[in-house]
Amino acid sequence: MISGLKIIKNSSFKDKRGFYWTTWKKGMFNKIKFNHDKFSTSKKNTIRGLHCDFKSWKLITCVFGKILLVVVDMRKNSNNYLKTQKIILSHEKPKLVLIPPYYANAHLCLSQTCVFHYKWSYKGKYIDAKKQKSYKWDDPKFNIKWPIKKPILSKRDKNSKYI
Repeated sequence: MISGLKIIKNSSFKDKRGFYWTTWKKGMFNKIKFNHDKFSTSKKNTIRGLHCDFKSWKLITCVFGKILLVVVDMRKNSNNYLKTQKIILSHEKPKLVLIPPYYANAHLCLSQTCVFHYKWSYKGKYIDAKKQKSYKWDDPKFNIKWPIKKPILSKRDKNSKYI
């Protein structure tokens, strides 16, 4: 496990109707004030990321479907620099991942469709895509063993640079 990441397994309720779980409630993280939420939907074999900024905390979960979340420590002075962590997220076994600033993240949709949820915390203005760092999903320096050879990528992710 990369230091700095936090995985939270919330309790869930399941019956014949489906699942019920809490993703966040006030007081869960006393020092982190969340600003806004974002969702993305993806189809199978889509990779989104690796994206990073240097001030945002992200609380991540998979609301529907199943994803492979990959997190990379981008802190140059860290013992974990460029080390990766893989985590399977699914609505059937709900958990949250808290990602600190200076960590890049990407996710691969493993199910037919998936819904990915980010809860963002940052000071000042939001760092949008143009000011975030984007890295190649298959950069050999990360040594990520993706279970796919030809993912569906956005223009941004196709044009990302290697380190």
